[in-house]
Amino acid sequence: MNDQNSSQVEIVTALVTVDPISLEALSHDVQSDSCGAIVTFCGAVRDNDHGKKVISLKYEIHPSAQEVLTQVVRKVANRHDVVKVAVAHRYGEIPIGESVFIVAVSAVHRAAAFEACSELVDEVKAQIPIWKYQVFADGTDEWVNCA
Repeated sequence: MNDQNSSQVEIVTALVTVDPISLEALSHDVQSDSCGAIVTFCGAVRDNDHGKKVISLKYEIHPSAQEVLTQVVRKVANRHDVVKVAVAHRYGEIPIGESVFIVAVSAVHRAAAFEACSELVDEVKAQIPIWKYQVFADGTDEWVNCA
């Protein structure tokens, strides 16, 4: 890991949105002729949790979510030898199977891209103020304080 200055890493996207997000679009956005690696993570809404069938899922955000995401992305990206970073997280009601959280990172070499992507996923999930509300087929529901 390197302590890079912020002018060396381009934060292409750091977005909290109600709109659909695209792995392909974010991956394309971080491409660079100088990079030999693009690493991505895509978190999708699944139809089950805790062995129960999920019938609906909604994410609620705190008003600071966008600001927190931007700070986390910049801080983590600047700790790695990466070229471009794009991160997007949805909120609102999201259908089963759709993307809810995407990270895309480009770097000259794969190790830096993998490390940065992994740390971004972990830090965003740990720090962004987003809560998940799930409703199960058996009539139960739950709030989860994680992204």
